[in-house]
Amino acid sequence: MKFRKPYLIFLLILCLGASCSYARAPKYQLMRPLTPAQLALVRKAIAQEKVIIANIQQRTPLVETYIQNMKPDVNLYEVPVGDDYMLSRVDFGRAFFDKVYEPRATGSHGFFKGSFAAMSGLSKLLGLERFTYNPNGFMEMMFVDPTGFDQKHYQFSYVRREFLGSVRTWVFDVHPRAKGMGRFYGRIWIEDQGGNIVRFNGTYTGPKSKDTLKYFFHFDSWRMNLQPGTWLPVAVYVEESHRVSDTNSVGIKAQTHFWGYDLKLPTQNDENVSVTVDNAVDQSGQSQDVGPLQASRMWVTQAENNVLDRLEQAGLVAPLIPGGYEQKILDQIVINLVVPNNIPLTDQVHCRVLLTDTIEATTVGNSIILSRGLLDSLPNEESIASVIAMELAHIALGHHIDTRYAFNDRLLFPDQAVFQRIDMNHTDHDNQQAATLAMKYMENSMYKDKLANAGLYYAQLEDSAKVLKALNTPKLGDSLLQPDGVPWMDALAKMAPKLDWNDLNQIAALPLGSWLKLDPWNDTVRMLDAKRFAPLNARDKMPFEVTPIFYNLHRYETASATAPAGAAAPANGAQPAAQSGAAAPPPQGQAGAATANMQ
Repeated sequence: MKFRKPYLIFLLILCLGASCSYARAPKYQLMRPLTPAQLALVRKAIAQEKVIIANIQQRTPLVETYIQNMKPDVNLYEVPVGDDYMLSRVDFGRAFFDKVYEPRATGSHGFFKGSFAAMSGLSKLLGLERFTYNPNGFMEMMFVDPTGFDQKHYQFSYVRREFLGSVRTWVFDVHPRAKGMGRFYGRIWIEDQGGNIVRFNGTYTGPKSKDTLKYFFHFDSWRMNLQPGTWLPVAVYVEESHRVSDTNSVGIKAQTHFWGYDLKLPTQNDENVSVTVDNAVDQSGQSQDVGPLQASRMWVTQAENNVLDRLEQAGLVAPLIPGGYEQKILDQIVINLVVPNNIPLTDQVHCRVLLTDTIEATTVGNSIILSRGLLDSLPNEESIASVIAMELAHIALGHHIDTRYAFNDRLLFPDQAVFQRIDMNHTDHDNQQAATLAMKYMENSMYKDKLANAGLYYAQLEDSAKVLKALNTPKLGDSLLQPDGVPWMDALAKMAPKLDWNDLNQIAALPLGSWLKLDPWNDTVRMLDAKRFAPLNARDKMPFEVTPIFYNLHRYETASATAPAGAAAPANGAQPAAQSGAAAPPPQGQAGAATANMQ
């Protein structure tokens, strides 16, 4: 086909005009002018952001980040291929100085530096090379822009009104007025009473528009009304997916959680602390004298109390609430194992929750400590019972904590040294003994007909541990896996049917965050008040995986006066083996009754 010369010139002019128009196109969409009411709320939010920053500077929260490297999968959409874990206690009043609970691999950065330089190295993850993260980059996602969030640096466009739980918010799109490193670009939700930003979703800008992904990830940051008039960051979800034909493409999913806002730093310069025992019980009238065996047991109890108080003071173990999750659910399962097995115990056994996502368990005297990540991923009551059975066996076999902690001065060290200074893991020999005895406990208990269900969890754990090494590396206690990756409760795993992704009735393990909700202010835990959904396909199962975060927000006054506050609903895969209603108390007169909600 031939074109005349004038027609070719016309086409060339059109192309050049389109090219010039594209080059002159604004980087961000045009913003509509705000009404006086909208402008007033934006100005209030800008002022409140400074108040929130000042409030945070007075706190010393713990910050936990768990990252999973995700790879596209034909059948399961995407699967984890690696992970990383960080835990820090941060004193924001001392120039954003983070104190990690393990040796630091990268340097720290100054507080509120607008460049967000701590994030620059994260682009390495978008390739296949392994790399240790700096936790500061994830911590800084709790702020919209700590140095320049104002109308001088940003433009705002009203979107709509929206309820997040019972909190009414006004939604605005935000973008920087000029180029700049680390400026926020995304959407914010402002609650309509105090003008606090309660959620913001987007990313930070790089030096050039096309470089944003190279320097920063997309994230969704949430805040809660933890005290009257006080909104504080509670969680950040990070996701960068790469659905491309290249099978080597790697993205990430990550969750950062903040808690321990009510923790206080020690006043001494060396950060040593004293340990006190609250609610001590006067036992002086029980007998006139103390014999050698009783003295030895009391010595162990003293060490137990010192360690538990120290862990609670460091924000690592949840405080007990009368009638709370630990007593209603976990302690009842202990009874379900102790009674039919006639296990002789010197004192009543109680369960405590370690607040980390790592999958681990241990014992301290007559206390069983189970991590939040472990409890969240266990799909049913029989699988929880199997873990508790092994810890009960440790207690029955006398595998108690080192009694050197009965001396209070041995626990006078900074919080970040807890994992290095407190030795709470058992030897391989002790674990093997406990696993053998735990199997007998399970076979003699009310769970004897559901051992295959419990075994599924260990089979899935062994399969996933090949890539989720950080999740299965304990920080304080014992792994559920032997050094070679075989579960200590391998006898249970062998009873389980073969793992089958396409069998939707087979729920071997749940995503993280499926059962428990943590109060970021006082560190207590409770069960999620959330609907449970059965998986619709294999992709919905997501065992041990990181998922997005959504909260039904409530104001503090409302939440404290009503039933449990809104909870982050687990993803569709968070479904126990058989659905049930709310937790019910055990039948009267039956010490071995099952806990209703965990079936």
